[in-house]
Amino acid sequence: MAAKRHPLLDPKVLLRGLVMIVTLAGVGYLLEGVGLRSMFDSAWVDHEIRGQGLLGEALFLLVGAGVVALGLPRQAVCFLGGYAFGFVFGTVLALAATLLGSLSVFYYARFMGRDFLLRRFPGQTKRLDEMLAGNPLVAALILRLFPLSNGLAVNIGAGVSGVKAIPFFVGSLLGYLPQTLIFTVLGGGMELAPVANTILSAALFVVSSILGFWLWRRYRVRHGLSVDENEES
Repeated sequence: MAAKRHPLLDPKVLLRGLVMIVTLAGVGYLLEGVGLRSMFDSAWVDHEIRGQGLLGEALFLLVGAGVVALGLPRQAVCFLGGYAFGFVFGTVLALAATLLGSLSVFYYARFMGRDFLLRRFPGQTKRLDEMLAGNPLVAALILRLFPLSNGLAVNIGAGVSGVKAIPFFVGSLLGYLPQTLIFTVLGGGMELAPVANTILSAALFVVSSILGFWLWRRYRVRHGLSVDENEES
């Protein structure tokens, strides 16, 4: 009887895992080697976006989605959305760009990395599934509200988990909204009332952060996790 082949020796699984690793390395090179991080600023908006009509809006949407997909701060997309288009339309475009970028990473990770990581790290993948699968909408809402969460890591983690996409991204949309409003207000008001808009944005940020921490504590209690530091030590 032939020996059973190790699951990681499946050529398709290996290829997808390697492609994902190479992609992440390429992202790091784009951010640090090429200096892409410094190219997305108000000067670029003034030159390429403002006054360009529908073409400028479409370009902002695509570039903003790319910025989010590469793991750059989505707050920059929101700020520049407010700066370029004002509060209302800037919020719409920034939110759309953020969701588009997150979706692209989610499905890329699901297609390219799930099988590889599931076979390489079955225990960790199972725990991730259990964390997100119980109530994916609430879990996504908390992760997006949480001020210290890493958007790229969340998108990749959700992609390799078995979480359902629709409730996860409905929760993401709701969780993205507070900080999107904060930074589009800040970006849209820089030329008009910078001090007032900065104070308003700071207040909204504090409120959204407190809400995120509160929801996280409730989520941990409901799932039987300790919220007391003394219990964890």
